[in-house]
Amino acid sequence: MKKLIETLKNIWKIEDLKQRILITVLFIAIYRFGSYVVLPGIDPSSLTKLSAQTSTGLMSLLDMFSGGAFSHASILALGIMPYISASIVIQLLAIAVPYFQRLQNEGESGRTKINQYTRYLTIAILFLQAPSYLINLQSQVGQSFDLLFILTSTIILAAGSMFVLWLGERITDKGIGNGVSFIILVGIIARLPQALFQEFIARMASPGAGGLVMFLIEIIFLLLVIGAAILLVQGTRKIPVQYVKRVEGSRQYEGPRKYIPLKVNAANVMPIIFAQAIMFIPIAIIGFSQVANASGVARDLVDHTSILYNVIFAVMVVFFTYFYTAITVNPKQMSDDLMRSNGFVPGIKPGKATTEYIDEIMSRITLPGALFLALIAILPAFAGMFGIKEGFAQFFGGTSLLILVGVVLDTLQQVESHLMMRHYDGLMNSGRIKGRVGGVSAY
Repeated sequence: MKKLIETLKNIWKIEDLKQRILITVLFIAIYRFGSYVVLPGIDPSSLTKLSAQTSTGLMSLLDMFSGGAFSHASILALGIMPYISASIVIQLLAIAVPYFQRLQNEGESGRTKINQYTRYLTIAILFLQAPSYLINLQSQVGQSFDLLFILTSTIILAAGSMFVLWLGERITDKGIGNGVSFIILVGIIARLPQALFQEFIARMASPGAGGLVMFLIEIIFLLLVIGAAILLVQGTRKIPVQYVKRVEGSRQYEGPRKYIPLKVNAANVMPIIFAQAIMFIPIAIIGFSQVANASGVARDLVDHTSILYNVIFAVMVVFFTYFYTAITVNPKQMSDDLMRSNGFVPGIKPGKATTEYIDEIMSRITLPGALFLALIAILPAFAGMFGIKEGFAQFFGGTSLLILVGVVLDTLQQVESHLMMRHYDGLMNSGRIKGRVGGVSAY
């Protein structure tokens, strides 16, 4: 506790870090306030059915990602997920379409153009999803919306989502980073206290529910899953590297052996965010108002506890793990960087052989990492089988837990980096701050 208090004092001493934290808190407060601003013309007291609709099933996940704005008929109801969906499409195009491949290789100017295309596609998705949301809202509140209301509300919803994206970018630039992920994280954390309280009441209210003992067992199991998720995010495989220090005549002197850390899950939480965004597509196609009436395969695709949903979800998590690892980890570039710095992997020839060696190692460690990630992704369905209430079961794995763990660890690492950097610059009067071993970037 004493060390924690000292660390908090050190954070407050660093003006830049303090400003970033305060700016992040301000933007999050604006986001939370906006999630309660109801669309003009909607009576808040008539949203009881909408709240009930979003309390269970895949709709509850959608509501969680929007921070509760979906169930409040807020101007921010569509949240950040349309942008995530657009990002998936653009990144897939970057693999299949030569034009987008060239943009990726053009450096900063190419990334700027790709970001513009992503925003344009986000707006297009919003103008498709907003009317579907309004049709569902119409059936839930018992009002009849005219064409003018639908048109104006569609514009408001689209503008609201773009405003959320803007807040996320400001958190990335001016705050503590990972703005889009932080926006999602806030929505998840906002649901945790209520879910925990409801599970406690459910266990204590019924004589056959297990009482306090069963609730404590659930908490212990949840902590074990969180520990497993942390290991997944932090796990690395180290490749030994030797560096040539200097050459005298025909003799070479080598420096001490170092290591290149390769993350077991280099894609971190992105695969599960991408997969979850794709799994929301059937709801948008069927229509929010028709989810309860869906049948057959469509019913299974919008039921996050069904076998079909979880099989598809797990396969997509594995696919996106490989996909995102392939676009973020470049073995050839790592091999070239080693050659430029007079480094080599012992026993492996520099150049192509080193590239193939690193690529082989990445393939070996990515498979178990992807399978473990997929297992954690579908754990909420198993938690539901043991009688855990749906709201609390979402925190036993899946998107909620992995985003929470990944983003929190990354945020802590960034704060610690600021602390250690200021220490090296001599701006801190306290003793050395010890950091964790290895990186914990969310992505």
